[in-house]
Amino acid sequence: MRWLRAFGEVVRSGLTIEETRLEPLLALRTATGVALVIGLALWLVSPAYAASAALGAYSAGGATFQRTWRPRKVIALGAGASLAVSTFVGYLAAGQLVTFLPLLAVWSFAAGMAWAVGSTAGIVAATTVGGMLVTITLPTSVGPALEHAGVIALGGVTQAVLILLFPIRRWGAHRDALADALAAVADYARRLKHDPTAPFDPEPLMTARDAAGVTPSQARTRPPVLHGPRGLAERIRPVVATLADPHVGAPAKGPGRDRARELLDATADILDAAARSIRRGTPAEVRPGSVDVLRVDEEHEVLEGSALQAAERLVELLGEALEIAGSCSARGRSPTPSGPEGAGFLVRPTMFRLVPVVVRAVHRELRHDSPVFRHAVRLAAVATLGYVIATRLPLGHGYWAPIASVMVMRPDFHQTYARAVARLAGTLAGVALATGIVWALGPNTQVFGALAVVSIGLSYTLIRTGYAYSQCFTAAYVVFLLGMGGQAWEQTVPDRVALTLLGGALAMLAYVVFPAWETPRLAGRLAEWLAANGRYAAAVLRNHAEPSQKHRADMRKALMAGREARAAWQEAYDRARREPVRPRGLTSREAQEAQKALEGLGRAAMLMESHVPRTDGRSFPEAKRFADALETDTAQAAVDVREHRNLDWGRVEEALHAWENTAGNRSPAVRREAEMQKRALEDLATAVSRTPLERDVGSAREEGRMLAAVAAEGDGSGTARRDG
Repeated sequence: MRWLRAFGEVVRSGLTIEETRLEPLLALRTATGVALVIGLALWLVSPAYAASAALGAYSAGGATFQRTWRPRKVIALGAGASLAVSTFVGYLAAGQLVTFLPLLAVWSFAAGMAWAVGSTAGIVAATTVGGMLVTITLPTSVGPALEHAGVIALGGVTQAVLILLFPIRRWGAHRDALADALAAVADYARRLKHDPTAPFDPEPLMTARDAAGVTPSQARTRPPVLHGPRGLAERIRPVVATLADPHVGAPAKGPGRDRARELLDATADILDAAARSIRRGTPAEVRPGSVDVLRVDEEHEVLEGSALQAAERLVELLGEALEIAGSCSARGRSPTPSGPEGAGFLVRPTMFRLVPVVVRAVHRELRHDSPVFRHAVRLAAVATLGYVIATRLPLGHGYWAPIASVMVMRPDFHQTYARAVARLAGTLAGVALATGIVWALGPNTQVFGALAVVSIGLSYTLIRTGYAYSQCFTAAYVVFLLGMGGQAWEQTVPDRVALTLLGGALAMLAYVVFPAWETPRLAGRLAEWLAANGRYAAAVLRNHAEPSQKHRADMRKALMAGREARAAWQEAYDRARREPVRPRGLTSREAQEAQKALEGLGRAAMLMESHVPRTDGRSFPEAKRFADALETDTAQAAVDVREHRNLDWGRVEEALHAWENTAGNRSPAVRREAEMQKRALEDLATAVSRTPLERDVGSAREEGRMLAAVAAEGDGSGTARRDG
């Protein structure tokens, strides 16, 4: 993708309104927290303290809107406390540039490395850098600095107390994650009616699993309905895939296919009802026709073999889903887990036990090619450089430039540029709106304080609809806050616009100077996914060869690792498609074909998993040899993909041939699924294996397609194809 086209994508993305459910009650509660601390500080102390209190309450409130599974009150307290510490430490070093700049650089680098823990930690850490830059201009000595830090922390405490006193949709995010998982499987069943080999994105299941992790204290108050349905969705998914597949399930045509479609339609209806029940915390009705479909008439049943087994298993699982849909209640407490710790729920470390986890995560990212490490370096450099440049300009409030940079920068190119555009557009609109109001009303501390609260409430309300629209009211909030402190708009508005533009430009320039492109790493991501998929497929085969609890646990562990590798590939591929970098190693078409092949390999393993024998069932030794060959060849192929060498499946072919010649094949379904795996591997080899001449021709063709797309956009002759 050329830079011009990439920047066009950035502008569209930055100004796009995201369709999401608004949460006005949460915004009202959070804005109330800001109003309380501003009002009390104005009444009891001074506008300067009100500004500090507003900063703490605003940042702590904004942190509670981030995607996290920990209690919101804990996030608010953590954000307020970390902001208070950063402002006080910043004040201690603020006397001279020789002391403040090194502190700012180190703190910014640490804030950037916080992305190793997750996006919520990275965003909260970035706000502490902003707090350090703003509030060091307010106190005049150590005593007042401590007071300002305490007032900022009080803002976080206020938000936490409001969350405790006025809970809104407690466990709501966890309910939504679980409901989304069930709804995703329902949609999958509905698509399988028309496309028996339809793909499935496991992201909702991964999100539900992440949401299922709780601390011991959370486990004691978690609603009972959040315990079991996630496992139900996991078990139904391979069963419906097996039933729909014409190779191992229902026939492609005839009464058997009609019966399979009926069951798939009933599955979608029942799972949607269960999802609504969990989301709302109330029982949901299921169409009587869907329940009637579940009645199996053995005398007139048209399904047979593995299809009949899948149908019977599906009916059994849907019975559990019907119980969820008909009896879900928002009330009730989950029982205290019995047995060893972690036996009854997925353990999430407490805040104190999280320290070694954070240390290990940060240590893994301390390498030159890590996107997180590069983001931290960019953040430290831009924060210090922006501060130095802005303080040398004949403008007030020089801290606005580095704050703009810090708040828009992200570890990837597209988000950084999109947020920079969105921040500038939102700032211009918000400043213009607030300036007009300030000019019309004249100086009035109480009115400006009230308008600041209204603005921040609107900012919270629109926080998930797009950064530009939320930033519009955030900019207005800052103008009103400064007006509340007695500063004339003629002094603040032009400065803020100019410095926001400077900060955004520095953030963009930093990514050009020290980038972290995903395009060159695509081959490595693909190799990791291939190796993980191979281990998962081999684990399933070993469970067929020798059913045991250990092999079942290994299969589950390999499945989770494969999903993580797939998610990492998808994230990298999505980022690479929007980067202004020429394809390296893999063109976009090859990447798409390779992804389709690996999805086929994972799907074949999933079909095989759906009828794994019980621990006391018969074993199939032939499957073990094929499992060993599959794991060995995929591991070697992962190395070959990284080195851009052609792939070879000699061991797999030999093992499959030996399996075919084995007398008395006792597992025809598993054998057919093994053939599906081999075909998927052959498709992968076709996608990525090329001679040097073919590789050069492929790169030239890819470049030609991009040039043609840009030309089509320029002359308006048609819609350009998105080659990424």
